[in-house]
Amino acid sequence: MAETGRVTLAAADGSAVAAYHAPPGEARRGGLVILHAIWGVTPHIRQLSDTLAEQGYEVIAPSLLDDADAPFPAADLDPPSLDARMALGQASGWGAAALPRVQAAIDRLSGAGKVFAMGFCFGGTTAWLASARCTGLTAVSCFYGGDIAGYADEQPKVPTILHFGRTDPLIPMSDVERIADAHSDLPVWLYDAGHAFVAPSGHHADSAALAMLRTLQLFQRAGGSRGEA
Repeated sequence: MAETGRVTLAAADGSAVAAYHAPPGEARRGGLVILHAIWGVTPHIRQLSDTLAEQGYEVIAPSLLDDADAPFPAADLDPPSLDARMALGQASGWGAAALPRVQAAIDRLSGAGKVFAMGFCFGGTTAWLASARCTGLTAVSCFYGGDIAGYADEQPKVPTILHFGRTDPLIPMSDVERIADAHSDLPVWLYDAGHAFVAPSGHHADSAALAMLRTLQLFQRAGGSRGEA
């Protein structure tokens, strides 16, 4: 699977899943599943996939909410569709129903070495659920998952870290504290930023850089060292 761009995965039930694929550079660190925010596989997600592929990861960003024939979004935000997108997220249990799609991406990367995952907002909650329920992952990084607190009783099976903004209006600090109290063994990092601080809509350069550094260090410690492809 060397092509860059849109690919189709097969979930366990035989259903088709659209995904963006970015092959690694000359050296390989493993596979990486990137889980999108509520807006879908946006230009930002595709660009991030390309950037991390240049660092040696084979990246797949599966579409978690849309039909297999739906086009990828042309913009990072589409405010008129927010209510409809949120309804899709709620209907999925904020990611629980999307886990077969995540598993399809993990399985597709199983020949790429160890497989890691990161997710943002809606995808951050989905990544949290994947750390506990999916198989084949080595480490997971969850960015500002707004509904992780509702799944605080889940138990990650692999090394997992979480990132939240101190001034995030969508995730109260009481939710962050609930998660931290339930998982005192997991790093829960706080940043002087609001929501979506990695994405263009809420970008905070210092916080984004530090959170990504911590994420890639986690992956490297968990077995994502550079090796020959």
